[in-house]
Amino acid sequence: MQPRHAAFWLLLTQTQSTLANPLQLEKRDLATSPPYYPTPWMDSAADGWEEAYQKARDFVSQLTLLEKVNLTTGVGWESEQCVGNIGSIPRLGLRSLCMHDSPAGVRGADYSSVFPSGQTTAATWSRTLFYNRGFALGEEAKGKGVNVLLGPVAGPLGRMPTAGRNWEGFSPDPVLTGVGIAESTKGIQDAGVVACAKHWVGNEQEHFRIAGEARGYGFDISEALSSNIDDKTMHELYMWPFADAVRAGVGSVMCSYQQVNNSYGCQNSKLMNGLLKDELGFQGFIMSDWQAQHTGVAAAAAGLDMSMPGDTVFNSGRSYWGANLTTAVLNGTVPEWRIDDMAMRIMAAIFKVGQTIEQDPVNFSFWTQATYGPLHWRAKKGYQQINGHVDVRADHGDLIREVAAKGTVLLKNSGVLPLKKPKFVVAVGEDAGPNPLGPNACGDRGCNNGTLALGWGSGTANFPYLVTPDAALQARAIQDGSRYESVLSNYATSQIQNLVSLANVTAIVFVNSDSGENYINVEGNTGDRNNLTLWKNGDDLIKNVASRCPNTIVVIHSPGPVIVTDWYKNPNITAILWAGFPGQESGNSIVDVLYGAVSPGRTPFSWGANRESYGVDVMYTPNNGKGAPQQYFSEGNFIDYRHFDKSNSSLIYEFGHGLSYTTFEYSNLKVEKSNASAYQPTVGVRPAAPTFGNFSRNPSDYLFPSNGTDAIYLYVYPYLNTTDLAKASTDRNYGKKASEFLPPHAIDGSEQPLLRSSGKSAPGGNAQLYDVLYTITADITNTGSVAGDEIPQLYVSLGGPDDPLLVLRGFDRLRIEPGQTSQFKVSLTRRDLSNWDTTIQDWAISSYPKTVHVGRSSRKLDLSAALA
Repeated sequence: MQPRHAAFWLLLTQTQSTLANPLQLEKRDLATSPPYYPTPWMDSAADGWEEAYQKARDFVSQLTLLEKVNLTTGVGWESEQCVGNIGSIPRLGLRSLCMHDSPAGVRGADYSSVFPSGQTTAATWSRTLFYNRGFALGEEAKGKGVNVLLGPVAGPLGRMPTAGRNWEGFSPDPVLTGVGIAESTKGIQDAGVVACAKHWVGNEQEHFRIAGEARGYGFDISEALSSNIDDKTMHELYMWPFADAVRAGVGSVMCSYQQVNNSYGCQNSKLMNGLLKDELGFQGFIMSDWQAQHTGVAAAAAGLDMSMPGDTVFNSGRSYWGANLTTAVLNGTVPEWRIDDMAMRIMAAIFKVGQTIEQDPVNFSFWTQATYGPLHWRAKKGYQQINGHVDVRADHGDLIREVAAKGTVLLKNSGVLPLKKPKFVVAVGEDAGPNPLGPNACGDRGCNNGTLALGWGSGTANFPYLVTPDAALQARAIQDGSRYESVLSNYATSQIQNLVSLANVTAIVFVNSDSGENYINVEGNTGDRNNLTLWKNGDDLIKNVASRCPNTIVVIHSPGPVIVTDWYKNPNITAILWAGFPGQESGNSIVDVLYGAVSPGRTPFSWGANRESYGVDVMYTPNNGKGAPQQYFSEGNFIDYRHFDKSNSSLIYEFGHGLSYTTFEYSNLKVEKSNASAYQPTVGVRPAAPTFGNFSRNPSDYLFPSNGTDAIYLYVYPYLNTTDLAKASTDRNYGKKASEFLPPHAIDGSEQPLLRSSGKSAPGGNAQLYDVLYTITADITNTGSVAGDEIPQLYVSLGGPDDPLLVLRGFDRLRIEPGQTSQFKVSLTRRDLSNWDTTIQDWAISSYPKTVHVGRSSRKLDLSAALA
């Protein structure tokens, strides 16, 4: 059977002259994304989804068309209590389901926790902590009535170190991020909440992600930025961690704001239908980012399942779906099987995590912390108790402290750490102390005042408290009998110099750099950082202290690397620590590391000598006139350490680097080959699309109820306002046949051929990709005098001329007592050793010789062996 969809990812090669003159782009230079239709429907036998599918089928079979549309369409911005809600189904007892931020806590709620950022968690290199943090996040969300938690994050992956939202995700390495997003997903969903992996895909900077937002900053562009990514790079880098999330059973994926190869992410059929639903076998639902939907019927055909927040523009009352979707189903431009599949995917995800039709009520309001207020915030209607002030924190503060401490990286140590009852401790810098107006003074953390524990934007939460480094250090000094003082300013130069010049001073300088989401401008930074330097005169502050104090310790809070070139070698700077964004237990966690109670982590990104050394950067100026800015991912797989290795560049601190308070010896590397069978491409067909239940074709059955019910102002409903379908629809394509504005087979529900790279009922792709081909073991001995955590890492050289020198493929965090030996073990799968073959459109292992390397960072590899 011949495939009915485009098989290849199209990307026009850019000439050097075009890239050198970015303002002179021609139409022929623009990347394109091929159509991929029809959208795959759910597989009733998909691994891990069988029971959820059955429950969803039983439920969806009872629904009317209006009720199915209600499941797929948000009710509008500020129309219910959460950041996003879909319509309810009161006839069957299903309340409005709540979609809510964030990947670091329950955004805007009270009596909930602020967890360390994903990036800080990645620095623990601990699967256990990835999972435990996810489970705790899920518990708190569930306790507040949230149904879908908008996280974890693998987009941005971290292509550019200046990108504003890197801290929400994990690492620019796809394997470390893949483990992080998979374990976080399992934790969130085991707690009974649907995880939403975001942002799919190529969402690597904040500038120009939304055209209207960019115009608000003075950029005259008509369309959002296009991330132009080739087929190989998409599979081997940006898509990799999402495959891990799908394999882990993630219930929801959020499509992104920007375009990919000049097609918007939330109507890009290649991304949603082809890669996510067909190749990866994703069984959950795809929701739009907030106002990332740009069309109605075409988005449904391209694979979008849920519109968020439902209105086209915040508080407009207009929707691409709602009544327009009802009309599109009635007139046949959206087939019955498609609306059924949308409803099935949503409800299967709900049932998969153990939720039922009987839901606990949402007990908070994102729009206010007042106890009483309007349920429908924008309409000021439905006055009642909307906040129960339910405390969901449990003992999560202990976990937050542990993750933040184990995610702190000891970059430099001349032997001064761990501290042992120092005689005189001086803390210096604004970043050591509190925000004078309180930790939640700036909405969505949109400022950098006092100690920095989280970036800004929708990925935030409200601090129930914030332990500052100043408070925690003072408490420890009192306990030890140490003298303690602090100067919580970066600019009190003379006072600082006088204090740190005294005898016996251990000076701890706290500095930071901040970033976040584009809708907030903080000190001239519109989401993305303007540079990689420290904020608020941080570099001069460090130099000022180090010029007077021979025992200067530097602590950095930041959303990624900063430039340390001018001062890191100063012999008076005896230790440097990166503490990321640690969350509410910030001060306690840094004290745990400074005093040796907790073993530190490893850096999840590289530290270059200067901004230019990374090879790629945020696009700060449009390059396509008033059209969509064109961002070419021409570096391919070579970002972060892969780039530094390719260019043979020196680094300040390499990927995976981090010091310990003890010493370790690596030995006895062994390679055991398995007897896995040969790879077999997937064959066969997907059966024809099923439908569940019938519905009336009479437009009069879809009018707003005439029983005296009042319409809520700006609320998005599924009801028609007239029986004349042509007048009921605001879709510009109304009246056209689907074949006139949709590609061929876009609404074809007949059986379809399976991709050779897809899995038969195996989410994550062909199941044989995960066959273990080799088992690698090595012994690690603690040769020091204290117990410590070692983080061994396994890298593979794939051997090809176009391959990175090394790629991370395994790691662990091992607690080892003095004199004891632990075994490090990694199972290498077929996927780990494969490249994406753009010709056959499948994974394949090349004939080039392959080598495994085991060590303590990407450039400290103690052991190596060839793979036979």
